Amino acid sequence: MVNVTINPITRLEGHGKIEIFLDKKGNVEDAYWQVVELRGFERFCIGRPVEEMPRIVPNICGVCPSPHNMASTKAVDDVYGVDPTPAAKLIRQLHYNAFFIEDHYIHFFFLAAPDFVMGPGADPAERNILGLLGKVGMDIGKQVIDLRKRCRDIIRLVGSKAPHPEGGLPGGVPRGITEEERKWIMQTADDAVEFAQFALKLFKDVVVANKTYLKLVLNDAYKLNTYYMGMVDDKNRVNFYEGKLKVIDPQGKEFALFDPHDYADHIGEWVEPWTYIKLTHLRKIGWNGLNDAAGTSVYRVGPLARLNVADSMATPLAQAAYEEMFNTLGGKPSHHTLAFHWARLIEALQAAEDLQRISRDPLLTSKDIRNMNLKLKKVGVGCVEAARGTLIHHYETDDNGILTRANLIVATQHNAAPICLSVKKAAMAFVKGPDVKEEFLNMVEMAFRAYDPCLACATHAISEKVPLMVNIRDENRTIIRTINR
Repeated sequence: MVNVTINPITRLEGHGKIEIFLDKKGNVEDAYWQVVELRGFERFCIGRPVEEMPRIVPNICGVCPSPHNMASTKAVDDVYGVDPTPAAKLIRQLHYNAFFIEDHYIHFFFLAAPDFVMGPGADPAERNILGLLGKVGMDIGKQVIDLRKRCRDIIRLVGSKAPHPEGGLPGGVPRGITEEERKWIMQTADDAVEFAQFALKLFKDVVVANKTYLKLVLNDAYKLNTYYMGMVDDKNRVNFYEGKLKVIDPQGKEFALFDPHDYADHIGEWVEPWTYIKLTHLRKIGWNGLNDAAGTSVYRVGPLARLNVADSMATPLAQAAYEEMFNTLGGKPSHHTLAFHWARLIEALQAAEDLQRISRDPLLTSKDIRNMNLKLKKVGVGCVEAARGTLIHHYETDDNGILTRANLIVATQHNAAPICLSVKKAAMAFVKGPDVKEEFLNMVEMAFRAYDPCLACATHAISEKVPLMVNIRDENRTIIRTINR
């Protein structure tokens, strides 16, 4: 057996690799997406005051710090049995919509779009953000950078800093919004709506209108018949900040609808020896391995999943785009992995429209930003929809509010098994070895890239015995003994 290794895989957050195993005829026999780094946040947070968690967990990585900050803040609310004031909740949602906008555009323009604008087979030296800007124009790049900066200014305003926000307090937020600040927030929101419409038009012009690319989106190599999970509000619309978790089966029928507090009854976690990431599955079905055949317990989260499970978007312009996407893809649910990119842009539009609504709400500048009626319950669960999918923080404390247990289930964990399946399916379609063209390896990478995986916060699994090598040196730094475990 011959194996082809893609190491490191590119255009993602974190470090991973793909192993493709070929039989004697050069056909793909198996393929694995492996996460080869470990971050142990669930362990080393134990013993810290629980109210410190919204400040600690955004440091897991610089790609999705706001979702960790927000899920953690909601979990701490729950630990202390307190609801944020209406104004505080609105400010949190302001922060969160700004994050969704800037994060979705970073992925689309920097990580995903080069594959379509430049082409999957373009020279890797050109198949990147610089090549993309050279083709579509520097003005678009400047608009992306400017809008992202202004959205991060909103995050900084609420959370003290944009890369790793600290704006989470049980029952509220640390500062309010002034009328003067409202003015530039409103302008940012208006510009975000305008740019979101432009980004969607660009996607339709470059991808949907291109028969070759649309055929690629609809290719069975990028299709998985899985379950889907996402958060919906009381009208069954897409909601990023709060609601119930809804699961649909591969045919689109509702499988479960539950409060995030009950996640352990519905979500099972599974450990495999070849990766540091924990895989998840639908507990009531049970772990049936890595497959998307009948009886699978694998589900997907993220932009396409959220649009699949919901009946509609929550804003009018996003709703029109949502209807157009599903009409083009042949109805709901869509199982086309590359459609995650289209769904991502529709979500950016909803976030911009909601930012527009919040910026004009009179309550935004209220000074009532903290509910101090704290009562320690010792257990709390916080859940939000991160840009990459459902994020759950579960904390338990002692009588003094010191953390005794932390469980984080992040989007890339939910998607880990589907990513493995997507990589294998794409490899089987495009890789014919042993001499494999770089273009086809990139087309395999496109299968995981659509999920926008974030590996730093997803690596929690660890075996009882971690591989270890200790070198003992003398005073001259010469190795005199090596101990292996």
